[in-house]
Amino acid sequence: MRTDPLRFFSFVIIVFSSVVSQRTNLGLAETTVEQAKKLAQTLKLRSLGPAFKPARVAEIAVDPNNRSTWYVAHGSSGLWKTTSAGITWKPIFDDDGSYSLGYVLVDPKDSETIWLGTGENISNRSVGFGDGVYKSDDAGKSWTRVGLVGSQHIGKIVIDPRDSDVVFVAAEGPLWEAGGERGVYKTLDGGKTWQAILQVSVNTGVTDLVMDQYNPDVLYASSYQRRRRVGQLIGGGPESAIYKTSDGGETWEKLTEGIPTVDKGRIALAVSPQKQGVVYALVTAAGEESGFFRSENGGESWTRQSDYKVIDPQYYGEIYADPHQFDRIWTVDVFIHLSEDGGKTFKRQRWDMHVDNHAIVFDPDDPRHMLVGNDGGVYESFDHGANWRHFTNLPTSQLYRVAVDNAEPFYNVYGGTQDNGSMVGPSRTANRVGIRTSDWSGTRGGDGFQTCVDPEDPHIRYTLSQNGDLARTDTRTGQTKSIRPRLPDDEPRLRWHWDAPLMISPHSTQRVYFAADRLFRSDDRGESWQALGGDLSLDLDGDALPIMGRVWDDNAVQKDKFTTTLSVITALDESPLIEGLLFVGTDDGLVQISEDGGANWRRIERFPGVPAGSYVSDISASEHESQTVFVAINNYQRGDFKPYLLKSTDLGETWTSIATGRAIQGFVWCVIEDLVREDLLFAGTEFGLFFSIDAGDQWIPLEEGVPTIPFRDLVIHPKEQDLVAATFGRGFYVLDDLSPLRQLRDGKEIGEGYLMAPRDAWVYPENGYTEAVAGNFATPNPVYGSQLTYYLPEALLKGGGNNRIMLFIESEDGRVVRRLPGPSEAGFHQLQWDLRMLAQDASDRRARLGPLVESGLYTLKLMRVVDGKESILGETQCLKVRAAVVE
Repeated sequence: MRTDPLRFFSFVIIVFSSVVSQRTNLGLAETTVEQAKKLAQTLKLRSLGPAFKPARVAEIAVDPNNRSTWYVAHGSSGLWKTTSAGITWKPIFDDDGSYSLGYVLVDPKDSETIWLGTGENISNRSVGFGDGVYKSDDAGKSWTRVGLVGSQHIGKIVIDPRDSDVVFVAAEGPLWEAGGERGVYKTLDGGKTWQAILQVSVNTGVTDLVMDQYNPDVLYASSYQRRRRVGQLIGGGPESAIYKTSDGGETWEKLTEGIPTVDKGRIALAVSPQKQGVVYALVTAAGEESGFFRSENGGESWTRQSDYKVIDPQYYGEIYADPHQFDRIWTVDVFIHLSEDGGKTFKRQRWDMHVDNHAIVFDPDDPRHMLVGNDGGVYESFDHGANWRHFTNLPTSQLYRVAVDNAEPFYNVYGGTQDNGSMVGPSRTANRVGIRTSDWSGTRGGDGFQTCVDPEDPHIRYTLSQNGDLARTDTRTGQTKSIRPRLPDDEPRLRWHWDAPLMISPHSTQRVYFAADRLFRSDDRGESWQALGGDLSLDLDGDALPIMGRVWDDNAVQKDKFTTTLSVITALDESPLIEGLLFVGTDDGLVQISEDGGANWRRIERFPGVPAGSYVSDISASEHESQTVFVAINNYQRGDFKPYLLKSTDLGETWTSIATGRAIQGFVWCVIEDLVREDLLFAGTEFGLFFSIDAGDQWIPLEEGVPTIPFRDLVIHPKEQDLVAATFGRGFYVLDDLSPLRQLRDGKEIGEGYLMAPRDAWVYPENGYTEAVAGNFATPNPVYGSQLTYYLPEALLKGGGNNRIMLFIESEDGRVVRRLPGPSEAGFHQLQWDLRMLAQDASDRRARLGPLVESGLYTLKLMRVVDGKESILGETQCLKVRAAVVE
């Protein structure tokens, strides 16, 4: 689904059409693709943050030899390090194979050695997956993958305190399919080789692993049988259990005395730091058998202390034995709970922090000092939880969707996040320091998804939370109204996707489309709704679908708890060219097309090379050809991580794959076509952002400025020509100014070089004020003024004379207001004009600059100067400078 509500205005976009090739034949010469690859190396994406909504933390490790150094492993934001106890942070795992992390550990004997397990130790809707275990020997400056590539989810890493080369790993194995590397693995040589020392089955891995500090040969492990599919979850089974080894993993015994005999789910473990033989277990079990268990004899027998259980054991549930007091037990849950009596009673801690907790770190020297990691980031307390400091300087938001408005001079960016609500912030500011935390604000709570802004009335916003919770807000009054569609009581209950599709029609700003299992239309901004047909999904019965080789009854552990609804609409679009030409896609593999505004639908169930029933993640109707539509499909929830991206030029009668074998990496989340150049496409995948300059025949990564991260949603601003992206773990990114990509030329058209037409530039006095309060985190504005791009097919010969490249800028009356020297090497180059004149007619960079130029039109000439003789390369271009009124 395209998420840009501003397509209504796309027909008024002013483009420098004289320099954009108007080809109808999309078969471009290879030289154009090579040009695109070179240009991509100069195009750097800009992070917008924000940092006031940090996201899910999986684990925190504090260097025991320097307690100001912390490593924070995020569920989908990579690994961040601070050497200043959180004052500043640096990402240190951005270029490796996984963004999703489960565990991090500092070798207590050597602070330079860091172990990292990729793939979260959770099983919820938004979980990513990893590619094994990594190790750093230089405190995170560089990393080596040391094995267990097929584990996908690492639960725990334990180092033998007697020998740092002896390491144990709990591997959960794949969540979405059988097989992989599951169980407990051991290395004796620091990760060079691994041995599987405890394995259960192809469906069951190990989620927790703890070592007895009194005897490191004694370890306890909990196996965990689970599987997730689209709209389905089984969170336990007969193979979940507790195991113990007393010989370093040579042999294992299952511990059963006192443990429930029914099917079990996730089991969390801890050993007492104060008393040998005391072990704790938080056991998820079928029926009413869940509870907190305690053993005083090393697990030989267990006593059920209480019926305490966490709300969602697939998502959290680790337990911590307090290092400062015997039988004091902490559990991470929606809220953190504390037991002072070995688990007989638990009390919810009413701490002022975000919910959904995943990690606790205790200071061994100060019992009042704690760190907590949860869905809101990192918190620190020095008074045992009475007060907390929240680190709002980590730009790690997990975004599902992105939208933009049409505000001037700087448009705003909107998005919805995992468990941190919806937000809005500016694409740039007049402040020299950039976009500060204080420039952002929240617009809605809960899990945030699509936001739409009325393009004719920017005060009208539609915000969406989970399961179809739709509201309309008028920012002039601050009034918010629920406008979720409802059916009469005698009709079947609507099924809503967790991230339900929503859009404003490109043909009427009063018209809104919203999808459950049916598609709804409103022509009065949500005051009333009309269902466009019936159920557009396959209406599958999840109870009849096998998981792990069988159909499970209603008593299965955590069956379908906290999961998405099956058979719902997941993608939506309306053609910007033909009113009423509608497209929807479902999570059970359908694309449905209506050519009459939803009165009738044509179902498509099969796509070439795509497994039947695969999840349709995006549909994008062409901006240029009414019969053309693009569909992104992913099948990762069956363990299939291939990219599926298809194109039809006949409204779905036939389909062509434009992803397979074309260098696109990761399964595909979204696809959009450029508003101006019809052969320019963008695709967001699980591992990055890609573009094609030849309608999908070849794909090129846009890697500069971004880590390995999922790009979940994309939108092109119709006026500013920016590509704006929502990433799941690093917030928003902007590719400022698409015009260079739009103006790439065939090899025959390049000549001796050419200057590209720039987009309009805003002129305004920058504000030097930097902070509202200390710690007001900021991300950069785009380059002030105008970024000017040119290309030289060959380097300018150095010769004996004064040979150089210059860019002349002239006012409307022909007066040269600035000369900019530029690189003369072959390739693409970008120069910044800061919209200032020279105070004196000189090309010396050290010359004092004059005032800002006035608004108006300026002529740009790319000049080659050889032995004092000037000649123009390519066409003369025009730059419009607009005066910005900023507060």
